[in-house]
This record gives sequence, C-alpha cells and structure tokens, in this order.
Amino acid sequence: MKYLITGGAGFIGSHLAERLIGQGHQVVVLDDLSTGYLTNLAKVREHKGFRFVRGSVEDELTVNLLVNECDRVFHLASAVGVQLVVQQPVRTIRTTIRGTEVVLETAHRFGRPTLITSSSEVYGKGTKVPFSEDDDVVMGATRQSRWCYAYSKGIDEFLGMAYHMQYGLPVTIVRLFNTVGPRQVGMYGMVLPRFVTAALAGKPLQVFGDGKQSRCFCHVHDIAGALVKLMETPSAAGEVYNLGSDEEVTILDLAKRVIQRTKSKSTIEFVTYEQAYGRSFDDMLRRVPSLKKSQKVIGFRPVNTLDQIIDSVIEDQRSPGK
Repeated sequence: MKYLITGGAGFIGSHLAERLIGQGHQVVVLDDLSTGYLTNLAKVREHKGFRFVRGSVEDELTVNLLVNECDRVFHLASAVGVQLVVQQPVRTIRTTIRGTEVVLETAHRFGRPTLITSSSEVYGKGTKVPFSEDDDVVMGATRQSRWCYAYSKGIDEFLGMAYHMQYGLPVTIVRLFNTVGPRQVGMYGMVLPRFVTAALAGKPLQVFGDGKQSRCFCHVHDIAGALVKLMETPSAAGEVYNLGSDEEVTILDLAKRVIQRTKSKSTIEFVTYEQAYGRSFDDMLRRVPSLKKSQKVIGFRPVNTLDQIIDSVIEDQRSPGK
C-alpha cells in the first residue's frame, strides 16, 4: 500500500511512518513543520519508499494531489499540546477543523479509506471512569479557550462519521490517551518529557495544581501498531476507538518516579494553573480509557509498562545531540 500521513513529521506521525515503511509499504508525509521536525524522520528519509512534502493540510491543491496518488490516509495533522491550545485558540480551531474538512472531502472524491486521530479531550469534564466510546460528554464554558481543542476534535469526529454515513467513505476515528515516548518534546505542555528534561538538568519538576490529577500513559510504539491494525480492519470503519493505557498514575507520583529513575537530586515544585498558563484552567481529575472495544476488534493491549516508557524517554533525552 501507499499511505499518506498528514502531520507525519510530528511525534506520533514519525513513528507511524517508520512502522509502515518497516512493513514494506510506501509512505508520503505532508507536514508544514510548525510543530513537527525533519529530524523525527531521520530513519526513513533516505528510504526509496518514502517522500516528504512540506505543506499545509489546509492547502486543497496539495492535499488533492497527494490523496490521489495514495491508497489510504492517516490524518494526524492538528494542534499539539495544552500550552499551544491555551495560547493560540484561533490556530487550534482553524487548523483542526479546516484541515479535517479538506482531508475528508478529498478522501471522498478519490474513495480513500481514512483514519482520523482524535483525542481523549473529547470526553470533556466527564466523570464516569473509565471512559467508553459511546459515553455522553460534558464540555466546559466556551469562554475558556482550554476547551476549544475538545470542541474542535468533537467536530472532527462528527465530520468523519457524517462522511461515512452519508457517502459510505470508510472512516475510522481514534481517541488517543496521553501517548508518550522518544521524540516527544515538552515545549507545548507535554508533562513526561518536561519532567525528564528537568530531572536530567537537576532542576525542579513543576507540578501544576496539587498533582492529584491522574493520567494513563501509553508508549508510542504500542499506539503506532494499533493505528495500522485499525486501518487494516475493514469492520473498524464507521466506529470510534479509544487507544491508550489503563495504568493510572497521579501527576505527583509520575514526578516522583521520574526523579527516582533518573537518579536525580531534583525537587518537586507546585505551580498554580494561573502561574502556568497565565489564566484560570479547568483540569480533569481522572482520564482513564475503557479499552474493551479496541481489544475486541484488534486485540489491542499495551505492551510497555509506565517504567519502561519513562526509561525510553530518559534514554532518548540522554542520546547524543539532545
């Protein structure tokens, strides 16, 4: 197969590209490099079955040309990280929704199966844990820019399901839960690489709020493999799937484990959300996925434990050139 990956120079997209190339497929990556990096693609850039195109997913002509020459589409291009979402809500909304509109319309034109990566943010303020794909969602106030990403991703999902129901386009939606691993950067608010960077430098690990909020972290290798399996499963089309880990940890405990595994002398510093983001911030206390649906359809079960994930990020940041 020949695959198009939008946002393929990003953290997850680059690992997905490597997985597909390793399986003998051809890959075309479209990325404007606003948050992605060519260095992420170092392992595949010289491969004869790989091509990189610098451009925006909002550019209809470019997307048309690339979708036409490919068999299937992974649509990953989107805003990245809480920090960027809070600071640049216009960019977040425009890129997320407009990019998906262009991809779906083009995929429909050429009849190309499409997988769209959504986010656990879509569950909003939901308190029913674990989160299941058909649960009702509760969103925060529209005056809080923090929620614009959740609303935008929700619209993405509605668009994908609409193209599937109205036109029969094979569209699969995947809600990702805190995917982490090598190449992820902390500058957009990603907590694990931010903690590891601080610990290796002997600086305080900044925990936002009281640190009692919990998350589930899944290694990017587990996610990349599952994305490929879902794309290769025709019955997955027209459905929404959670992908992630259900191994829950509080952010405070995560900070302690990073300090322990780096053997750092760093301390932990508590920072208010107002200090971190310059404004008030609604956070979710828990974010745990139900994995029953993805387990049933593709046999998904994360392989990497949290300690293995932390170690992989530490090793990546200690590697030469970092």
